[in-house]
Amino acid sequence: MSLPNKPKKIGILTAGGDCPGLNAAIRGVGKTAIVEYGMKVLGFNAGFLGLINKDYMVLKESQLSGILTLGGTILGSSREKPYKNVMNGEEASGKPEKIKHTYHDLGLDCLVCIGGNGTMKTASLLAQEGMNVIGIPKTIDNDVWGTDITFGFESAVQIATEAIDRLHTTANSHQRVMIIELMGHHAGWLALYSGMAGGGDIILLPEIPFNIHSVCKKIESRYQDKKPYSIVVVAEGIEHPKNQSAASYLAEEIKACTGNETRETVLGYIQRGGSPTPMDRILATRYGAFAAQCIAEECFGTMVAIKKGDLTTVPLQEAGGNQRLVEPDHPLILKARKMGVSFGDD
Repeated sequence: MSLPNKPKKIGILTAGGDCPGLNAAIRGVGKTAIVEYGMKVLGFNAGFLGLINKDYMVLKESQLSGILTLGGTILGSSREKPYKNVMNGEEASGKPEKIKHTYHDLGLDCLVCIGGNGTMKTASLLAQEGMNVIGIPKTIDNDVWGTDITFGFESAVQIATEAIDRLHTTANSHQRVMIIELMGHHAGWLALYSGMAGGGDIILLPEIPFNIHSVCKKIESRYQDKKPYSIVVVAEGIEHPKNQSAASYLAEEIKACTGNETRETVLGYIQRGGSPTPMDRILATRYGAFAAQCIAEECFGTMVAIKKGDLTTVPLQEAGGNQRLVEPDHPLILKARKMGVSFGDD
């Protein structure tokens, strides 16, 4: 518990994969903490490595100006998982102890961890070690449990949708089957939303087991209906041989099954780069400002979240141990089926 008249000192880090909106979140936390609550703010470099190596910078308000629109993160990131050994049943690596030492040596009153599922899991374990921690959810995958949406998702949907839009013209010109593979790990949110926004004819998600013969049947029926091309949107996490990409596997199977000319595109890291959309800037700012408020109110051990449009918090222990996946009866899927979109299971 901080002394009543002692300004709080907080740390911020960004961990895991980069995504649009990280700088907006850093800015939201930092500016609110400094301007509204008079806190001192430290930024740790390269995610949890910054805590392990005591590598940080003091963030002034002036340094937080002009970063709202920037992609990436001014603090850098890494996929360092300090509890990895412990979670694998091995001996502790000593990294958690180094983090605790840095936290206490610098006199931190709270640590703000901005990241996805893995980051929330680590944040939860740090909280269980007795540190004051608050999490902010980010990921283009939109799969963090406990919140309706993560920043970075809308930006990725926009990028993916623009790519699908461009594939329509090539597919139509050459009467091809065009397959586009999108990120998402085991969650199909990005493929579902961009597939619908981009007018995909077939959308394949990890949460809905597909049959390749159903996919081919849909393509053949489109040709019979004088629709000369098909767009297949596929999430990277669908069931497929691990020695090739999901898109490459589908292209081979569809070509062999239908005889139609087929091309694949793996969009890759383009989905994670660039400036955040206006809505992601706002969402990240809301999350950041609310996290600073939670620190002031000493609502620790939580992750900030949005549920039905309202800011709230959920316990880090719950958020870090779960994953938000697409439910097969999601309203958007039900609407899509009524419009003739195939999910490869019919």
